[in-house]
Amino acid sequence: MSQLQPVIQLQSMAEPLLNIQEMQFWLDKAVAWGQANSPDTQRDTCLHLNRLRDLLQQLLTNMNNMSSTTETMKTLPFLGQFLGRLCWNPCVTADATSRRLLFQCLLGLYSEHPGNAVERKANQWIRKVLCQLATEDDDAAAQAVMKNMGVPPKEYYLKVLRKKVALLQENIGKSCSSLGDINQRCSCDSILATSEACVPLVTCPEAAPLIGALLQQPVTCVRAALSEDFLDALSSAYSSQCSSLEEQTVISLWYHNLSSLEGAVLSQLEDVVTNKGSTPQRLEEQLAQSLLPKACAQHCSIFLVVKDIFRSILKQAEGVEPVKNLIQTFTSCFLRELALLQNQTSISLKALFPESPQSLLLPLLTLPSEMSQEAWRRHLNWLSGSLQRLTEEEEEGDGDGSSSSKRHHTVFEAWFLLVQCGHWVQVAVQLLVTSEPEDCGPLLWLLTFYHHPTNRWHHRELQLVHAKEAWDHLHSFFLISARPLPVDCLQSLVFLLSSTQPQQPSPSPLLILDLLVNFAVFSQHSLSASTRILQAVVDQSGLVDEAACVLSSLRPRLNEGSRSSDDCNRVHLRIKALQNTLMHSV
Repeated sequence: MSQLQPVIQLQSMAEPLLNIQEMQFWLDKAVAWGQANSPDTQRDTCLHLNRLRDLLQQLLTNMNNMSSTTETMKTLPFLGQFLGRLCWNPCVTADATSRRLLFQCLLGLYSEHPGNAVERKANQWIRKVLCQLATEDDDAAAQAVMKNMGVPPKEYYLKVLRKKVALLQENIGKSCSSLGDINQRCSCDSILATSEACVPLVTCPEAAPLIGALLQQPVTCVRAALSEDFLDALSSAYSSQCSSLEEQTVISLWYHNLSSLEGAVLSQLEDVVTNKGSTPQRLEEQLAQSLLPKACAQHCSIFLVVKDIFRSILKQAEGVEPVKNLIQTFTSCFLRELALLQNQTSISLKALFPESPQSLLLPLLTLPSEMSQEAWRRHLNWLSGSLQRLTEEEEEGDGDGSSSSKRHHTVFEAWFLLVQCGHWVQVAVQLLVTSEPEDCGPLLWLLTFYHHPTNRWHHRELQLVHAKEAWDHLHSFFLISARPLPVDCLQSLVFLLSSTQPQQPSPSPLLILDLLVNFAVFSQHSLSASTRILQAVVDQSGLVDEAACVLSSLRPRLNEGSRSSDDCNRVHLRIKALQNTLMHSV
């Protein structure tokens, strides 16, 4: 007599699901085989494998026609005990087809949203079985098989793990089967169970194909959700470099797991703030390796999240130049990645920049290299005028409640877009080198707004005066052949760069330093004279390192313009000579 309770009579149906006598035969066999730890039971198990496969396929078909685990357990009350005994029989699990059918039956019993105690208990049992089957253990039957076959334990378990991963991965690729009938069990139900079974495997290289398949599975069904435990475990393993994932798997992880995406962005921000000497080339390489620009180009939702993080950081630290450099470089890399996908995606700029003033969007996103150099000044004058009108409207509406708040928001979003498109700010600084007093106003205003967007205590006008004073000094240094250097003007410039007057708005040292370095690089003044001016000012103001950073940022931007090759060569040589001078003065 079987140790199992006799099979409970199946519910009466027009056509019985299974032959009762046959089912009793298989229940007795499962008990007799046990864990197949003797030659006789192993031999008998192998002799019956073909018929066992047919039975498992029949059980799976019946399960898929039922609407819930509760219904399955009522109709086939023997099922849990039967499958459980087979799971620990190494002769059954070693057979690829039997193992596949066995796993499918287990996943078919899993309830994504358990509705009662029976379904919750079944879920716990299934998770335990799947985890134990996919990890190493001290199972006596497995040890016996390894001994008889002469296979080392590590090789045995790796092969078993690879086969089980391949089996689960095969099931993931199946299309949703519940679209026609809401009462029919959906093949997507197995995705949640599979992802939970993968929690202990997130650091195993052998499980990488399955993890990738889970994350990249198209979400066409509400039942195709991934386990939060799985996503958290994978995110933790990846961030601590305990798991090596392919590019698309990483991008899919960010798409599914917000905390993982936030961690990746904050890691980049922390790096640029702590490593202030990073060059633009290094920053661009770092961002490309991070995969963030590529992920944003593929998924608009990821880009909007990344932008929200940058927006929040800028509101707290508008004057932190490394953060602005990161945002500008990231946006440049993102737009390049987006251009590579232009034949695969048709997302609009408005969808990518929903909060930006739409009148400024295309003009700012247009690259300087996309128009003639002669059109730059006119384009920048228009941008400056448009931004000035926004700030004037903001100031006129101060104290007007919600309307004032909305105007502040609009100005901030305009400035945020300007930061993302900082190439136009650099072009403005470059054009100021060759500007005349009568046409430098709009460009100086744009530069001042970039460095002082919030106009705290209405000091922007005074900051603009400081910027104009610095420009006047530089204009006289570099465009008037005066020898020796006018010491009073030189000291005034040093004072502006190092000024920290109490109760006075300090001019931005970076604004003035940017002007100084650009004059030294792009003016027609002799290299030796330009070098003397630059060295004298930065030495006295203690900004040698900062000047070197500005110089290094100019080199990659030369290729974005429309300069002649001869002019580019001349500028490159001047940059290199100035860098060498600053290097020796440190």
